[in-house]
Amino acid sequence: MAEAKAIKPPKAPASSRRVLVTPEGVDLGVELASHGARAGAFLIDLSIMLAILIGLLMVFGGGMGEEAPSIVFMLCAFLLRVAWFSLWEMTRKAATPGKRMMRIRVAMRSGARLTPDAILARNMMRELEVFLPISVIFSSIPAALGLTGVGGGVAIFAALIWSLIFVLMPLFNRDHLRAGDLIGGTWVVEAPRPKLEPDLAANAAEHGARWAFTEAQVDAYGVMELQVLEDVIRKFDTRVGADVARRIREKIGWTQGADETDLQFLQAYYAALRRRLEQRLLFGHRRKDKHDR
Repeated sequence: MAEAKAIKPPKAPASSRRVLVTPEGVDLGVELASHGARAGAFLIDLSIMLAILIGLLMVFGGGMGEEAPSIVFMLCAFLLRVAWFSLWEMTRKAATPGKRMMRIRVAMRSGARLTPDAILARNMMRELEVFLPISVIFSSIPAALGLTGVGGGVAIFAALIWSLIFVLMPLFNRDHLRAGDLIGGTWVVEAPRPKLEPDLAANAAEHGARWAFTEAQVDAYGVMELQVLEDVIRKFDTRVGADVARRIREKIGWTQGADETDLQFLQAYYAALRRRLEQRLLFGHRRKDKHDR
């Protein structure tokens, strides 16, 4: 009988989660922006800039000669694209309108504060990565069609190869970095809108009326256990919640009622414990955990 070959499991996709430690030592987990989000943000910004340029040309190009509008258009396009990305990314949100719509932002890979030097470096590289080959392609189209001289097709081909090298670069490194990010020491990360979680002790009065915990029962735990309990409630799992509720009941000597669920008990005890710790804090007593007496 032939020996069976071991079947290799499929390779798991590389995680886009990264650890970012600030100079203060705070560990911030960040999620790298996807290729689609970055491309979408760039196209949105490009569309906005194009609309601005067309508007300027319509307003100020009427009284110019035949060649003047195109010269003004190219000059304004250069100034706008140089200033657009850099000035927007120097704001507090470190994102252009396109990035804001896609909920992504620029950050330093070192965890330090984003600096103007890094922003200018990453955005000036975009001239070589994107806009230079685009200008070469558009300026070579007439030659490629045989309207002016020769060599247009070669220039277009060279520009396409040049642009593809830079455009595809983020696909071939684990941090999705383009050339500008490598030089500026930056990367683009997700910036989801913060969601305010509901206050678990908002219905403390209702809990207090149904479950009357004694002072000794709520003094069984401290701030650390309160934080763990809050996390258990927010990410409530039936099996984990039942185990935690059982341990708390055993420690404080609580008998489970007939219609009492584990989640209801945990919510009630959380409200009572939080209220007790806040009362002690008013008198200058902060209990770190259950061992702190």
